[in-house]
Amino acid sequence: MGETIELIQELALLYGVKVLTALAIFIVGKWVANKISKIVQKVLAKNNADPAIEHFVGSLVSWALLIFVVIAALGQLGIQTASFVAIVGAAGLAIGLALQGSLANFAAGVLILIFRPFKVGDFIEVAGVSGVVQKIQIFTTELNSPDNKKIIVPNGGVISGNITNYSANDTRRVDLVFGIGYGDDIDGAKAVLQAVVAAEAKVLKDPAPTVAVVELADSSVNLVCRPWVSSADYWDVYFNVTEAAKKALDAKGISIPFPQRDLHIHNVGLSNESAEAQSAGAESASTESSIA
Repeated sequence: MGETIELIQELALLYGVKVLTALAIFIVGKWVANKISKIVQKVLAKNNADPAIEHFVGSLVSWALLIFVVIAALGQLGIQTASFVAIVGAAGLAIGLALQGSLANFAAGVLILIFRPFKVGDFIEVAGVSGVVQKIQIFTTELNSPDNKKIIVPNGGVISGNITNYSANDTRRVDLVFGIGYGDDIDGAKAVLQAVVAAEAKVLKDPAPTVAVVELADSSVNLVCRPWVSSADYWDVYFNVTEAAKKALDAKGISIPFPQRDLHIHNVGLSNESAEAQSAGAESASTESSIA
Protein backbone atom coordinates (compact mmCIF):
# COMPACT_ATOMS: atom_id res chain seq x y z
CA MET A 1 0.00 0.00 0.00
CA GLY A 2 2.85 2.34 0.87
CA GLU A 3 4.55 1.72 -2.47
CA THR A 4 1.32 2.46 -4.33
CA ILE A 5 0.88 5.75 -2.51
CA GLU A 6 4.47 6.70 -3.30
CA LEU A 7 3.92 5.81 -6.97
CA ILE A 8 0.78 7.93 -7.12
CA GLN A 9 2.61 10.81 -5.49
CA GLU A 10 5.46 10.54 -7.99
CA LEU A 11 3.05 10.43 -10.97
CA ALA A 12 1.06 13.33 -9.57
CA LEU A 13 4.23 15.30 -9.06
CA LEU A 14 5.56 14.47 -12.53
CA TYR A 15 2.38 14.91 -14.58
CA GLY A 16 0.86 17.52 -12.31
CA VAL A 17 3.73 19.83 -13.08
CA LYS A 18 3.30 19.16 -16.79
CA VAL A 19 -0.43 19.80 -16.64
CA LEU A 20 0.06 23.02 -14.69
CA THR A 21 2.80 24.12 -17.11
CA ALA A 22 0.62 23.32 -20.13
CA LEU A 23 -2.30 25.18 -18.56
CA ALA A 24 -0.05 28.17 -17.84
CA ILE A 25 1.23 28.13 -21.43
CA PHE A 26 -2.34 28.08 -22.73
CA ILE A 27 -3.61 30.91 -20.47
CA VAL A 28 -0.59 33.15 -20.98
CA GLY A 29 -0.45 32.35 -24.71
CA LYS A 30 -4.12 33.17 -25.16
CA TRP A 31 -3.66 36.46 -23.33
CA VAL A 32 -0.63 37.32 -25.49
CA ALA A 33 -2.53 36.39 -28.67
CA ASN A 34 -5.44 38.70 -27.74
CA LYS A 35 -2.99 41.45 -26.80
CA ILE A 36 -1.14 41.19 -30.11
CA SER A 37 -4.45 41.14 -31.97
CA LYS A 38 -5.54 44.38 -30.28
CA ILE A 39 -2.16 45.98 -31.01
CA VAL A 40 -2.49 45.08 -34.68
CA GLN A 41 -5.98 46.60 -34.78
CA LYS A 42 -4.74 49.81 -33.12
CA VAL A 43 -1.88 50.10 -35.64
CA LEU A 44 -4.33 49.68 -38.52
CA ALA A 45 -6.68 52.23 -36.96
CA LYS A 46 -3.85 54.80 -36.68
CA ASN A 47 -3.14 54.28 -40.38
CA ASN A 48 -6.80 55.04 -41.20
CA ALA A 49 -7.50 51.47 -42.31
CA ASP A 50 -11.04 50.38 -43.04
CA PRO A 51 -12.86 49.11 -39.88
CA ALA A 52 -13.64 45.87 -41.69
CA ILE A 53 -9.93 45.28 -42.32
CA GLU A 54 -9.14 45.97 -38.65
CA HIS A 55 -11.55 43.29 -37.36
CA PHE A 56 -10.64 40.83 -40.11
CA VAL A 57 -6.86 41.02 -39.63
CA GLY A 58 -7.17 41.14 -35.83
CA SER A 59 -9.31 37.99 -35.79
CA LEU A 60 -6.96 36.24 -38.21
CA VAL A 61 -3.88 37.04 -36.09
CA SER A 62 -5.62 35.94 -32.89
CA TRP A 63 -6.67 32.54 -34.28
CA ALA A 64 -3.27 31.88 -35.87
CA LEU A 65 -1.43 32.58 -32.60
CA LEU A 66 -3.95 30.54 -30.63
CA ILE A 67 -3.23 27.49 -32.80
CA PHE A 68 0.49 27.76 -31.99
CA VAL A 69 -0.32 28.13 -28.29
CA VAL A 70 -2.46 24.97 -28.29
CA ILE A 71 0.27 22.99 -30.07
CA ALA A 72 2.87 24.22 -27.55
CA ALA A 73 0.62 23.27 -24.62
CA LEU A 74 0.03 19.78 -26.04
CA GLY A 75 3.78 19.36 -26.56
CA GLN A 76 4.36 20.19 -22.91
CA LEU A 77 2.02 17.34 -21.95
CA GLY A 78 4.21 14.92 -23.91
CA ILE A 79 1.87 14.54 -26.86
CA GLN A 80 3.66 14.09 -30.17
CA THR A 81 2.82 17.35 -31.91
CA ALA A 82 4.13 16.11 -35.27
CA SER A 83 1.44 13.46 -35.45
CA PHE A 84 -1.06 15.93 -34.07
CA VAL A 85 -0.21 18.41 -36.82
CA ALA A 86 -0.58 15.64 -39.39
CA ILE A 87 -3.99 14.73 -38.00
CA VAL A 88 -5.05 18.39 -37.98
CA GLY A 89 -3.79 18.73 -41.56
CA ALA A 90 -5.75 15.68 -42.70
CA ALA A 91 -8.84 16.90 -40.90
CA GLY A 92 -8.34 20.32 -42.45
CA LEU A 93 -8.13 18.77 -45.91
CA ALA A 94 -11.34 16.82 -45.35
CA ILE A 95 -13.12 19.88 -43.99
CA GLY A 96 -11.79 21.95 -46.88
CA LEU A 97 -13.21 19.52 -49.43
CA ALA A 98 -16.55 19.57 -47.62
CA LEU A 99 -16.60 23.35 -47.38
CA GLN A 100 -15.37 24.36 -50.81
CA GLY A 101 -18.03 27.05 -51.15
CA SER A 102 -17.18 28.54 -47.76
CA LEU A 103 -13.47 28.54 -48.56
CA ALA A 104 -14.24 30.27 -51.86
CA ASN A 105 -16.17 32.91 -49.93
CA PHE A 106 -13.23 33.23 -47.53
CA ALA A 107 -10.79 33.73 -50.42
CA ALA A 108 -13.17 36.25 -51.98
CA GLY A 109 -13.34 38.12 -48.66
CA VAL A 110 -9.55 38.34 -48.59
CA LEU A 111 -9.54 39.72 -52.16
CA ILE A 112 -12.20 42.30 -51.25
CA LEU A 113 -10.12 43.51 -48.30
CA ILE A 114 -6.93 43.62 -50.41
CA PHE A 115 -8.26 45.35 -53.53
CA ARG A 116 -11.01 47.32 -51.73
CA PRO A 117 -13.54 47.85 -54.55
CA PHE A 118 -15.79 49.36 -51.87
CA LYS A 119 -15.72 50.21 -48.18
CA VAL A 120 -18.14 50.43 -45.28
CA GLY A 121 -20.65 53.22 -45.95
CA ASP A 122 -20.55 53.00 -49.77
CA PHE A 123 -23.75 52.51 -51.76
CA ILE A 124 -23.10 49.61 -54.14
CA GLU A 125 -24.88 47.22 -56.48
CA VAL A 126 -23.67 43.60 -56.46
CA ALA A 127 -25.14 40.19 -57.23
CA GLY A 128 -28.45 41.74 -58.32
CA VAL A 129 -29.01 43.70 -55.10
CA SER A 130 -28.08 47.20 -53.96
CA GLY A 131 -27.60 48.92 -50.63
CA VAL A 132 -25.21 50.63 -48.22
CA VAL A 133 -22.31 48.46 -47.06
CA GLN A 134 -22.60 47.80 -43.32
CA LYS A 135 -20.01 45.05 -42.73
CA ILE A 136 -17.36 43.22 -44.73
CA GLN A 137 -16.92 39.90 -42.95
CA ILE A 138 -14.78 36.85 -43.64
CA PHE A 139 -17.46 34.96 -45.57
CA THR A 140 -20.18 37.52 -46.32
CA THR A 141 -20.82 41.18 -47.01
CA GLU A 142 -23.76 42.82 -45.26
CA LEU A 143 -25.79 45.54 -47.00
CA ASN A 144 -28.66 47.76 -45.89
CA SER A 145 -31.17 48.33 -48.71
CA PRO A 146 -32.78 51.74 -49.39
CA ASP A 147 -36.02 50.45 -47.83
CA ASN A 148 -34.08 49.38 -44.70
CA LYS A 149 -33.77 45.65 -45.35
CA LYS A 150 -30.72 43.70 -44.23
CA ILE A 151 -29.11 41.88 -47.18
CA ILE A 152 -26.32 39.32 -46.67
CA VAL A 153 -24.38 38.47 -49.83
CA PRO A 154 -21.75 35.67 -49.94
CA ASN A 155 -18.36 37.13 -50.81
CA GLY A 156 -18.02 34.66 -53.68
CA GLY A 157 -21.07 36.19 -55.35
CA VAL A 158 -19.71 39.69 -54.75
CA ILE A 159 -16.30 39.12 -56.31
CA SER A 160 -17.51 36.95 -59.22
CA GLY A 161 -19.86 39.53 -60.75
CA ASN A 162 -19.93 43.20 -61.66
CA ILE A 163 -19.58 45.68 -58.80
CA THR A 164 -21.16 49.12 -59.22
CA ASN A 165 -19.98 51.57 -56.57
CA TYR A 166 -22.17 54.68 -56.63
CA SER A 167 -20.18 56.31 -53.82
CA ALA A 168 -16.71 55.89 -55.30
CA ASN A 169 -16.69 59.32 -56.97
CA ASP A 170 -17.58 62.65 -55.41
CA THR A 171 -19.92 63.72 -58.23
CA ARG A 172 -22.59 62.08 -60.38
CA ARG A 173 -24.63 63.08 -63.41
CA VAL A 174 -28.42 63.08 -63.22
CA ASP A 175 -29.95 61.91 -66.53
CA LEU A 176 -33.50 63.19 -67.13
CA VAL A 177 -35.57 63.00 -70.32
CA PHE A 178 -38.56 65.26 -71.04
CA GLY A 179 -40.82 64.86 -74.08
CA ILE A 180 -42.60 67.78 -75.77
CA GLY A 181 -45.06 67.87 -78.62
CA TYR A 182 -43.95 68.22 -82.24
CA GLY A 183 -45.85 71.49 -82.46
CA ASP A 184 -44.15 73.04 -79.42
CA ASP A 185 -41.22 75.47 -79.46
CA ILE A 186 -37.98 73.50 -78.92
CA ASP A 187 -35.92 76.59 -78.02
CA GLY A 188 -38.56 77.70 -75.55
CA ALA A 189 -38.62 74.26 -73.88
CA LYS A 190 -34.82 74.22 -73.65
CA ALA A 191 -34.86 77.67 -72.05
CA VAL A 192 -37.40 76.46 -69.47
CA LEU A 193 -35.29 73.42 -68.55
CA GLN A 194 -32.13 75.51 -68.33
CA ALA A 195 -33.89 77.95 -65.99
CA VAL A 196 -35.15 75.08 -63.81
CA VAL A 197 -31.65 73.60 -63.52
CA ALA A 198 -30.10 76.99 -62.78
CA ALA A 199 -32.61 77.56 -59.97
CA GLU A 200 -31.68 74.29 -58.22
CA ALA A 201 -29.08 75.16 -55.58
CA LYS A 202 -27.60 71.65 -55.39
CA VAL A 203 -26.71 71.51 -59.09
CA LEU A 204 -22.99 72.05 -59.72
CA LYS A 205 -21.85 74.85 -62.01
CA ASP A 206 -18.85 72.86 -63.24
CA PRO A 207 -19.32 70.69 -65.25
CA ALA A 208 -22.08 72.75 -66.84
CA PRO A 209 -25.52 71.11 -67.24
CA THR A 210 -26.50 69.81 -70.67
CA VAL A 211 -29.93 70.45 -72.23
CA ALA A 212 -30.35 69.19 -75.79
CA VAL A 213 -32.63 67.32 -78.17
CA VAL A 214 -31.81 63.63 -77.87
CA GLU A 215 -34.51 61.86 -79.90
CA LEU A 216 -37.38 62.36 -82.33
CA ALA A 217 -39.72 59.75 -80.91
CA ASP A 218 -43.02 58.44 -82.24
CA SER A 219 -45.21 60.92 -80.40
CA SER A 220 -42.77 63.42 -78.87
CA VAL A 221 -39.53 65.35 -79.25
CA ASN A 222 -37.37 64.18 -76.37
CA LEU A 223 -35.04 66.61 -74.63
CA VAL A 224 -32.30 65.39 -72.34
CA CYS A 225 -31.43 67.32 -69.18
CA ARG A 226 -28.14 66.32 -67.52
CA PRO A 227 -27.03 68.33 -64.48
CA TRP A 228 -24.03 67.33 -62.34
CA VAL A 229 -24.40 67.00 -58.58
CA SER A 230 -22.60 65.75 -55.51
CA SER A 231 -23.17 62.02 -55.05
CA ALA A 232 -25.02 62.62 -51.78
CA ASP A 233 -27.48 65.03 -53.51
CA TYR A 234 -28.35 62.77 -56.45
CA TRP A 235 -31.90 61.80 -55.50
CA ASP A 236 -32.80 65.23 -54.11
CA VAL A 237 -31.90 66.87 -57.42
CA TYR A 238 -33.57 64.09 -59.42
CA PHE A 239 -36.91 64.55 -57.68
CA ASN A 240 -36.76 68.35 -57.42
CA VAL A 241 -35.84 68.97 -61.07
CA THR A 242 -38.44 66.49 -62.34
CA GLU A 243 -41.25 68.21 -60.43
CA ALA A 244 -40.07 71.75 -61.18
CA ALA A 245 -39.69 70.98 -64.90
CA LYS A 246 -43.25 69.67 -65.17
CA LYS A 247 -44.66 72.76 -63.48
CA ALA A 248 -42.53 75.15 -65.54
CA LEU A 249 -43.44 73.50 -68.86
CA ASP A 250 -47.14 73.61 -67.94
CA ALA A 251 -46.84 77.29 -67.04
CA LYS A 252 -45.37 78.06 -70.49
CA GLY A 253 -48.06 76.07 -72.27
CA ILE A 254 -45.62 73.45 -73.51
CA SER A 255 -47.28 70.08 -73.69
CA ILE A 256 -45.80 66.82 -72.49
CA PRO A 257 -47.44 64.24 -74.78
CA PHE A 258 -48.37 60.79 -73.66
CA PRO A 259 -48.76 57.69 -75.84
CA GLN A 260 -51.97 57.76 -77.89
CA ARG A 261 -53.63 55.21 -80.15
CA ASP A 262 -56.19 55.77 -82.91
CA LEU A 263 -58.90 53.09 -83.06
CA HIS A 264 -60.69 52.48 -86.39
CA ILE A 265 -63.95 50.42 -86.29
CA HIS A 266 -65.19 48.70 -89.46
CA ASN A 267 -68.77 47.37 -89.48
CA VAL A 268 -68.21 44.06 -91.23
CA GLY A 269 -71.87 43.00 -90.89
CA LEU A 270 -73.23 45.91 -92.96
CA SER A 271 -70.64 45.36 -95.64
CA ASN A 272 -71.69 41.71 -96.06
CA GLU A 273 -75.38 42.64 -96.31
CA SER A 274 -74.57 45.28 -98.89
CA ALA A 275 -72.56 42.77 -100.90
CA GLU A 276 -75.43 40.24 -100.75
CA ALA A 277 -77.92 42.92 -101.92
CA GLN A 278 -75.69 43.84 -104.86
CA SER A 279 -75.35 40.18 -105.77
CA ALA A 280 -79.14 39.64 -105.64
CA GLY A 281 -79.71 42.72 -107.83
CA ALA A 282 -77.26 41.44 -110.42
CA GLU A 283 -78.98 38.03 -110.55
CA SER A 284 -82.40 39.69 -110.98
CA ALA A 285 -81.14 41.84 -113.83
CA SER A 286 -79.66 38.79 -115.54
CA THR A 287 -82.97 36.88 -115.30
CA GLU A 288 -84.96 39.76 -116.76
CA SER A 289 -82.55 40.00 -119.67
CA SER A 290 -82.93 36.29 -120.42
CA ILE A 291 -86.76 36.50 -120.46
CA ALA A 292 -86.69 39.44 -122.82
